[in-house]
Amino acid sequence: MANFELVMPKLGESIIEATIVRWHKKEGDQVTEDESIADLATDKVDSEIPSPVEGIVTKLFFNEGDVVPVGKVIAIINMGGADSVPVSTPQPEPVTEVQEAKPQVQELAALEASKESSRFFSPLVRSIAKQENIPLAELDGIAGSGKDNRLTKEDLLIYIKNRGNKVAVLPESQPVIPQPSKVHTPSVAASNGDVVIEMDRMRRLIADHMVMSKQVSPHVTSFIEVDVTNIVRWREKIKDSFTKREGQKITYTPLFVEAAAKALHEFPNVNASIDGYKVIQRKAVNIGMAAALPDGNLIVPVIKNADQKNLLGIVKDVNDLADRARKNKLNPDDITGGTFTITNFGSFDSLTGVPVINQPQVAILGIGTIKKRPWVLETTDGDVIAIRHICMLSLSYDHRLVDGALAGQFIKRIQQLLEGFDVNMVI
Repeated sequence: MANFELVMPKLGESIIEATIVRWHKKEGDQVTEDESIADLATDKVDSEIPSPVEGIVTKLFFNEGDVVPVGKVIAIINMGGADSVPVSTPQPEPVTEVQEAKPQVQELAALEASKESSRFFSPLVRSIAKQENIPLAELDGIAGSGKDNRLTKEDLLIYIKNRGNKVAVLPESQPVIPQPSKVHTPSVAASNGDVVIEMDRMRRLIADHMVMSKQVSPHVTSFIEVDVTNIVRWREKIKDSFTKREGQKITYTPLFVEAAAKALHEFPNVNASIDGYKVIQRKAVNIGMAAALPDGNLIVPVIKNADQKNLLGIVKDVNDLADRARKNKLNPDDITGGTFTITNFGSFDSLTGVPVINQPQVAILGIGTIKKRPWVLETTDGDVIAIRHICMLSLSYDHRLVDGALAGQFIKRIQQLLEGFDVNMVI
């Protein structure tokens, strides 16, 4: 038996680092196998890291709040036995000639990063600052456009671009993209009797992401009313037998997901992202569904390859992801890779809403409540008024890529798919 090196695990395909939020053990503590040793956080989801072995924690290499790359040794656990070896600090990486030629600011940045600041900096901002060798003292002096002067990723990138007042000279053929002016939020003072509550980490991330989305994408929203009577009748007819057979409920959400997946397959520019002046049409149709958590925060689990699944498969994915979201059991991969998002305003009896695009996507579909309304039907004998189940859909889209014509065609196609639903379909 010997010392076991505990490394920062890979928490998802696109995750390259994580923040140590809390150590559950300190040096000298006993830890059992599968016992939680630390809480980790990424910009996607929070996770626990269990100990793979039993032993004594003899060394912790990082402090709470440190951002650690995947694969880095974060702790040493002595498993006991005569063959145990003394704990040694991990050796630094060899220095290349290029590194030696750089000014010695990396050591300064590391030293400054260990100090505390009165301002909150997200793990992503701290990571970028570390990569750019920006000391914490310098970071403290950068004005932020977020709430309470919070420094956002965009603020830092603009600062880095203009650092040292260097002017970039672009070739004549290179288009110049104007930078939006920085928005400074007004200071707000609390009055007697006001309750001041600090945002938790997830709400801070949501706030920064929403502000960033509105700054990045020129939002436009289109609306359409849909007669979903066929869907309502079909669900009423099969819901009891489905629950008895499958052991789970069938909601309306999978039906909207299925229709959106088919429409996205037909309109690839809505299932896309923008990189500068390049359009990336996504091969996969991965639909995120915004879900409210018990604490009031929001998370968006993703149904992967929704266009390749039948309705039963989508139902099971929706129920599984929604259940694990409520229980805070989602994995990082469950909330990454989305290419389009659906949010359901109808859960709270809202007629409709204007959703904010989930970056780097270019559109998001809002679903309003389903209400009985008098509706004009065209028949061979003339127009009649009937009681129908009506739902209003809203599509917010990035006008840099999606114009009104494309948005109208896309949301009209969803309407056609929903209204043409086969009431005799067997699931």
